[in-house]
Amino acid sequence: MGQDQTKHQIEKGLHLYQSNQTEKALRVWMRVLEKSADPAGRFRVLGCLITAHAEMGRYKDMLKFAVVQIDTARELEDPDYLTESYLNLARSNEKLCEFQKTISYCKTCLNMQGTTVSLQLNGQVSLSMGNAFLGLSIFQKALECFEKALRYAHNNDDKMLECRVCCSLGNFYTQIKDYEKALFFPCKAAELVNDYGKGWSLKYRAMSQYHMAVAYRKLGRLADAMDCCEESMKIALQHGDRPLQALCLLCFADIHRSRKDVQTAFPRYDSSMSIMTEIGNRLGLIQVLLGVTKCWMIQKELDKALESIEKAQELAEGLGNKLGLLKLHCLCERIYRTKEQQRELRDHVVKFHECVEEMELYCGMCGESIGEKNNQLQALPCSHFFHLKCLQTDGPRGCPNCRRLSVKPRYV
Repeated sequence: MGQDQTKHQIEKGLHLYQSNQTEKALRVWMRVLEKSADPAGRFRVLGCLITAHAEMGRYKDMLKFAVVQIDTARELEDPDYLTESYLNLARSNEKLCEFQKTISYCKTCLNMQGTTVSLQLNGQVSLSMGNAFLGLSIFQKALECFEKALRYAHNNDDKMLECRVCCSLGNFYTQIKDYEKALFFPCKAAELVNDYGKGWSLKYRAMSQYHMAVAYRKLGRLADAMDCCEESMKIALQHGDRPLQALCLLCFADIHRSRKDVQTAFPRYDSSMSIMTEIGNRLGLIQVLLGVTKCWMIQKELDKALESIEKAQELAEGLGNKLGLLKLHCLCERIYRTKEQQRELRDHVVKFHECVEEMELYCGMCGESIGEKNNQLQALPCSHFFHLKCLQTDGPRGCPNCRRLSVKPRYV
């Protein structure tokens, strides 16, 4: 297959893919991969296969094609191709929740400075790295990466990237419980879709609606949450987007749990868990198990709640997801307090505070914990964040967290 024929077949596959004929598109692209002698064409078709498998939630296949793309990039001996292939490798590992590997590959991308493509891709690299740091609950570094990605998006007038970063920032602020910002950023993403997204994939609209649904639920606006989640799920079903279907099912379950309708929540958690397991989203599985645990607690089935916690704890420890561990220790503390088991209670209280210290989840001005309840937060330029009311009361006198880190022991 020559260069022109390769190009024609790739375009044919893209047309089929955009028409929701995914399996046909995959067959066309696989034929190109088998028969084409053009390395640049092979590189491009591998990029199409990586994107398609990512959207279908076939993350192990995505990783397999990313590894082949690296080899093709080396064959082409072009740093631009190599940068792009390392980004795809980083993204594949991010989807598989291999966050340390993601960060490592992202750093490799950023070290390949000077090429045209690398400068264009730096925003996407920063976004992927931010998502990985968030998966590890390293909040300051996550925020630094997201803000860097946002600067790249603004400087390059890249509205698609800005939309994706806004959704990640929505997720970030959901996790540290500033629900006003958790809603603001996906609403901003939805505005970008409405203003600029006529030619974009519908996944951008679905993504913004899902993150809005999560924020609305946290704010107790359950009817708004349900409306947004239903719209997101509709698009996910139309496009065979399994990862988003799993997240929407989780959100539906959480909404029903918030309404104390446990019997409706359980089957949705089960459906979400099934897809999360199929695609390998271990971070999502932790969220499902947290929801299931809370349902058992509502029903006062404390031993069943502890069984769910044990499964979630194994996953959280394997991923290095410290926030997940903190939440689990918090739930254990409540359960053992009810069961009046003092030794276990004390053990989880100690572990809870160790997690808070490790993640620096406290305000450096008032000393109170962050993420315990909904609170307006504000980040300083160093990306350490504080209660907004504390910054307004005490005024900007530099970052106390940074001052603490810079203190060196003198009496040795």
